[in-house]
Amino acid sequence: MSTLITVISFVLVLGVLVFFHELGHYLAARRSGIVVEEFGMGYPPRIAKLFRYDGTDFTLNLLPLGGFARMKGEDAGDMTSGAFNAASMRGRAFTLLAGPLMNLVLAIILFAASFMVGGSEVLLAYPQLVDQPSTTATAIGLQPGDILLQAGGSEAFVNAVATDPIRTTWSAPSAGSVDLTVLRNGASTTLPAVDSAQVQSFLENTSDYVGVMTTRIEQTAPASPAEQAGLQSGDLVYEVNDTVITLETQLGDVVQQQNGAEMTLTVLRDEALVATQMTPRVNPPAGQGALGVQIGAMSTFAPMPFFQSIWQGVVNTFSYIGLVLELPVKLIMGQMSAEAAQLSGPVGIAREVGGAVNSSISYGVLWPILRLSAVLSAALAITNLLPLPALDGGRLLFILIEWIRGKRVSPEREGMVHMIGFMLLLSLMVIITFRDIAAPHATIDWGMILGQ
Repeated sequence: MSTLITVISFVLVLGVLVFFHELGHYLAARRSGIVVEEFGMGYPPRIAKLFRYDGTDFTLNLLPLGGFARMKGEDAGDMTSGAFNAASMRGRAFTLLAGPLMNLVLAIILFAASFMVGGSEVLLAYPQLVDQPSTTATAIGLQPGDILLQAGGSEAFVNAVATDPIRTTWSAPSAGSVDLTVLRNGASTTLPAVDSAQVQSFLENTSDYVGVMTTRIEQTAPASPAEQAGLQSGDLVYEVNDTVITLETQLGDVVQQQNGAEMTLTVLRDEALVATQMTPRVNPPAGQGALGVQIGAMSTFAPMPFFQSIWQGVVNTFSYIGLVLELPVKLIMGQMSAEAAQLSGPVGIAREVGGAVNSSISYGVLWPILRLSAVLSAALAITNLLPLPALDGGRLLFILIEWIRGKRVSPEREGMVHMIGFMLLLSLMVIITFRDIAAPHATIDWGMILGQ
């Protein structure tokens, strides 16, 4: 079943990416007066002619590993009206660029969609009221120093990063009141029901509180100060002595300042603050640290607002492009090995797509497949713009030479170069595919990324 999902999902994802790429070529060619004789999904042999529109045959082909927009006289010396080689330099360049540009636009859309469906990681914290809160906070019964734990039975988590556009993961019910559970003077207290909209307003106003208890105890080492003091897995660190632990004031930094002196570490456990005494070790065993604890952060993935998602889609697309462009430089300078670069062919990409789809199904989230599809779309754009024969970038290189020389290379000679280049690229793809089969690299662990 998993193999079937991998094959089907790979064909569908690749089909969508290639469709938009070739659609870009098709639309630009039509606008430039170039005749598109066939718009094909998959590679021949042809299965069926779907329909004909304005002189173009739209076809379905047997090999589901790509697609094409076949333009009149593309690799020949045809200089008749409507032929690719008869078009102006600007028209040919525009047509060639349109495919990769369409993939860049698609990558932005897919990245943005991944953020909108819950692709933004949020570091969680509980809100502790500041000394001079607004009337919004006092109206729901909170006092300075209170820590809001729950509202309406749901954890009242806020974003530990106050500048993040996602302020809170708590959502107010459509209507009605909610009870509040707060920590006041170290003990849990239930406040009278208040309007849920007021609670939402408080959580959205980051000037009213500080995010606390961002550090969670994952486990303790045997015979360590943490174990001897009774720290337990799941404890949330509140303060060391009188210093509250926050995202800006890290536990490790505060413990280091104790320099072997006894200290009081206070944690949240079962909705109550528990104070423990311990002495950090000056020379702890390797890998244990002064307290002998393994710590982690509370986090989740949450939907990002629309406009921020679009902006992050742009940022992530061009960040990925930057990483791809850095690869050759790092390989040449020896800063990265060929194995670390992990170049993948159809088999390796199919495994990644299958893993992303299976993760989306298992965890009930679209984020993995949207994220991977965005990466693949950006990669398709950059790869096609490489100045290699048979690729869009190779054809653009010939147009650049024509512009510099003021005279074009013979279409027949250029076509021969592209044919040889295509055969070399096909040979390289076969080699990479054999390597993917013989020595498959590890696929992305989406469960770990999602915190599952």
